[in-house]
Amino acid sequence: QQKRSESPLGWFRAVALPLNKTLVTGSKWKDVDSSQEKRRSFLHSFCEKYNSRKKLQTHLVHLVSRIYVEDRHKVLYCEVPKAGCSNWKRVLMVLNGLAASAHNISHDDVHYGKHLRTLDSYDPKGMYTRLNTYTKAVFVRDPMERLVSAFRDKFEHPNSYYHPVFGKAIIKKYRPNADEEALQTGSGVKFKEFIQYLLDFHRPVGMDIHWEQVSKLCHPCLINYDFIGKFETLEEDANYFLQLVGAPAELKFPSFKDRHSSDERTSAEVVRQYLKELSEEERQLTYDFYSLDYLMFNYTSP
Repeated sequence: QQKRSESPLGWFRAVALPLNKTLVTGSKWKDVDSSQEKRRSFLHSFCEKYNSRKKLQTHLVHLVSRIYVEDRHKVLYCEVPKAGCSNWKRVLMVLNGLAASAHNISHDDVHYGKHLRTLDSYDPKGMYTRLNTYTKAVFVRDPMERLVSAFRDKFEHPNSYYHPVFGKAIIKKYRPNADEEALQTGSGVKFKEFIQYLLDFHRPVGMDIHWEQVSKLCHPCLINYDFIGKFETLEEDANYFLQLVGAPAELKFPSFKDRHSSDERTSAEVVRQYLKELSEEERQLTYDFYSLDYLMFNYTSP
């Protein structure tokens, strides 16, 4: 097993499991189930074509570093930031018996509390067994909405990490004649500057999970996800998924906005306003950057 896990995994694909629908009650889930089957089928077809052109090879530990494990209900959840991940982690904590309710778990407890294990923390046998027997879920979002949401969250509000680490480097490289205060604090990054950083092959600071492509966070063509939820239908998809895995009947997916609750949610209209700051070429290159995510999950190009 050890030897197997250390070899490149171009040949490895976690199998997709048929969803166990015996625990689902009521006819209201029929449409959700139908869209679920379409998403699975669409992604499978895309990966068949994509993989025939490109051999994906990577180590198993790298593939599963963003996947959270909930052993009681046999759930694997791949974290996609800005697509409901904070509330999903709350739900996993409740499922795991670590909290009584999703509503009284703080943001810091969710993200920094180290309550949940990721799949890469298990030995190779534990990883393989869970990948091939647990229900694997990923929740995604329209790539441009996710990108703008991440920018607003990290750069338009005070942030003790993103401003000094990313903000200072971005302003220094992409803002001609930046004033001393901006260079010192890293606050006030403009969306256009952020996009220049994103598209730069020689980024002054590395990538970040909040704007990394889902194709690189969750590897959907190597790990066959059993359930593909979308942020656009988040509550409906999530509550159907909870029924599928036999969650307690009283557990519902929380609908509250995790942070900056007074801000308008990042919608298609909000995205349009931000994209106006970019040139036509920058818009096209940004789409190209996320093109795999658009194609895999059947999102309409903006």
